[in-house]
Amino acid sequence: MSLKQLLDLTGRKAIITGGSRGLGLEIAEVLGELGAEVLVSARKQDGLDEALAHLRAQGVKASALTCDMADLASVQQFAAAALARLGHCDILVNNAGATWGSPAEDFPMNAWLKVMNVNLNGVFLLSQHMAKQSMIPRHYGRIVNIASTSGLRGPFPDTLDVAAYSASKGGMVNLTRHLASEWGEFGITVNAIAPGTFESKMSKPAIEALKASAKKMVPTRGIAAEEDFKGVAALLCSDACRFITGQILSVDGGSSAVG
Repeated sequence: MSLKQLLDLTGRKAIITGGSRGLGLEIAEVLGELGAEVLVSARKQDGLDEALAHLRAQGVKASALTCDMADLASVQQFAAAALARLGHCDILVNNAGATWGSPAEDFPMNAWLKVMNVNLNGVFLLSQHMAKQSMIPRHYGRIVNIASTSGLRGPFPDTLDVAAYSASKGGMVNLTRHLASEWGEFGITVNAIAPGTFESKMSKPAIEALKASAKKMVPTRGIAAEEDFKGVAALLCSDACRFITGQILSVDGGSSAVG
């Protein structure tokens, strides 16, 4: 089989959470470009409307449903509605994420629970539903979790106040490995992308400090652009990764390799 055939997603059905902007929208673009039908989710309908217009202008077959990943009941409702819309799910990209800044000793419990629900509990619940209702019966699936290098190490000095984020992404890393082990026999691969510093709505408040740190600590002397994740997303969502599972691929300019 040629590389082009391995990467071809024609006929595949893909769900991307947090898909109305940023990295999620970039991944929806590339999956659509490779032939997949995509369904994107986000909390706000107006953002989804803009994303759909953008994707459809590029020739992508796309639809959207709202979902609040912080509300586990909303996640369950979304999972059922998404499968009803698509018929089945071949590809699930768990991209939606949340963070909160506070010193650990003063971290509000309501904020801690929100971050955990969005970044970990909702990811498990949605993955569980898609596996049980679609991927396991069909003996095929690609699950890609958007983790973080924050889940692989302790924080840098300029990113100390994100205990819940770091803990949730660390949990996502090991959840990825566990699900890969448990569902591999069903033709399901489960991998994670661990972004380093890149410019997004979540990182915007600290982006200038992060850029300054990157110039000193990242081998490539900079931060990623959202389009830098397109290639790895294409790989992990396609048949080219049939024998790649349980892996955490850092896209961080080499920073995790040196410190």
